[in-house]
Formats: sequence, C-alpha cells, structure tokens
Amino acid sequence: MLTGFRVSAALSVAAELGISDQLAPGPRTLDELAAACSADPDTLLRLLHALVTVGVYDRGEDGSFTNTALGEGLRSDAEASMRPLARTLQDPAVWAAWGHLRHSVVTGENAFAALHGTDVWTHRGAHPEHNAVFNDNMTMLSSLVADAVATTYDFSALTSVVDVGGGHGILLAGILARHPHLTGTVFDLAQAVAEEPPAALASRWTVATGSFFDRVPSGDALVLKSVLHDWPDDRCVEILTTCRDALPADGVVLVVETVLGRPGHEVLAAFSDLNMLALPGGRERTEGEYAALFDAVGLHLTRTLDTGTQMSILEARNGAP
Repeated sequence: MLTGFRVSAALSVAAELGISDQLAPGPRTLDELAAACSADPDTLLRLLHALVTVGVYDRGEDGSFTNTALGEGLRSDAEASMRPLARTLQDPAVWAAWGHLRHSVVTGENAFAALHGTDVWTHRGAHPEHNAVFNDNMTMLSSLVADAVATTYDFSALTSVVDVGGGHGILLAGILARHPHLTGTVFDLAQAVAEEPPAALASRWTVATGSFFDRVPSGDALVLKSVLHDWPDDRCVEILTTCRDALPADGVVLVVETVLGRPGHEVLAAFSDLNMLALPGGRERTEGEYAALFDAVGLHLTRTLDTGTQMSILEARNGAP
C-alpha cells in the first residue's frame, strides 16, 4: 500500500507515452517501441519490466512486448479507456498536491490551493494541455455511468434536460439517446463544454456556456453529475440556488454522485473524498448531507436511486417534504 504511488507513476508514464497504443497491432521489440515513443531504450526497458511484473504487459521469449487485458485498457481507443485518468497524473501540479495532503488534514484547507496559490480550475484554464486531458478524463468517467443513469431514472414525464457542468455532454448524450422525446442543453465553462454535438442528436441538442454560480439554463430536469462533490458546502448552496431559480415549479434536480455510506463502493468513495480534499477542495457526502444542502435552498430530497454503478441519483424537488 505504501509504495502504490510507484505503480501509479509507472502507469501514468506508460499512458503518456502511448505504449499500449503502439502495441495495439501486435508484438513489438524494445527498439521499435523506443523509436515510436521517443524514449531511451534502456530506461524504457526498466519501465516495461516493472509493468510486466504487475500484469500490464507481457514479454515473449523473443523479447518482444504485447498488451495484456490490463494493458489494453490503456489504449486510447479502448471502451472506457483508462488512459485519460492515467495521464492526469502527468500534470506536476496535480501530482504535487497529493504530496501536500498532510497540510489539508491538519488545517482543513485545500491542498492544491495552499501549495500553488490558485485553485485547480484556474490552473487548468491556464494550461490548455492539462485541461484537455482532464476533460477527456471526465468524458471517460461519464461514459461509465451515462447509460445506467438514462435507464434508471424515468424521464417519460419530462420534455427538456440540462446537463449542468456537463463538459463534453456524454451524460446528456446517453439520456437523449435513450429518450427520443427529450431535448437537451449541455452547460459548462467555455474551456470545458463540447464544441459539437453528436450528429444523431444535433436536432435536439443545444450548448450554453457560463458559470453555474451565476445562472443555469432552465429545463424540466437539471442534472448535475460529479459537480457538487467538487465544492464545499457554501459553494454547493450557491450552485443549488441558481438551479432552484431556473427550475419550473414541477421540475426536478437530479444530482448524480458517489454517496458515502451506501454499500458496495466504500473504498472508492472514501479515497474519492480525499481526492476532493486534495484537488478541488470539495468532499463526498452522505445522503443526509445532500438532503441538508437541498433543504438550505428550499428544495427537498424525494428519493435516492441506485444505478447499479458507483453513482447514485438523488432526486430533489421544490418545496417542503
């Protein structure tokens, strides 16, 4: 457990170099890989040897390397590719923030901002190359749950959906694909939002840019996936206030998050909570803590739905319970 960061670092370098992509057609020799990845052969061999020992790559009797099933997961074209997640660690500011975790635990402050003097969102906005990797990672993570959200929640009585903080709109695309009667809007900062809708959904898709602290487009359902966990309680109240103001009287807010205390994903949820502390400054929450946030803005939690993934859907509506 103590040396797990070494595996993370090795996987991140392999992802950044695109080793699994280079091995996609089949076995390659060390010299071929070194040339393709612009890497030093000797040190690349040391990296590959380490990743062979943990089952990411195989080495044949002739010395050539191939992907294992794990290595295939780092291919750019793999379904739900892990390559974007691995590449996020190539941002030195992100890597260093985790090394500053003790400061957060002792002081309660956000590790990233305390170390770098700026929040992680401003940092990404100023570094397009890291922002692009982060957006790719959010797209991948949304792809893991989009269909589950679309099939778990009954959207039949609704006509419009706004994907608040939706980035590239993968969640919205999953919902619209499953429910052809719906129209949808993806809403996010200009640095994050998708430039083009999926071709098959273009007639039902609109894009809006802005900050959810200022305003949110109106829709029958406002969906916030992995948004509130990025922020402390007072900022969540601000976000939910703009959502409440944009919500029709019979509208619904759907918060899609990993909920602490729900069985099946305890380890993932707990370490995601630390990630929120170290990087954006938010937190994972219990169902009761989300209910309190809704109550603070005049919404109320009506039910929590299990999607069969690590994420749950918390449904909130206007008025008192």
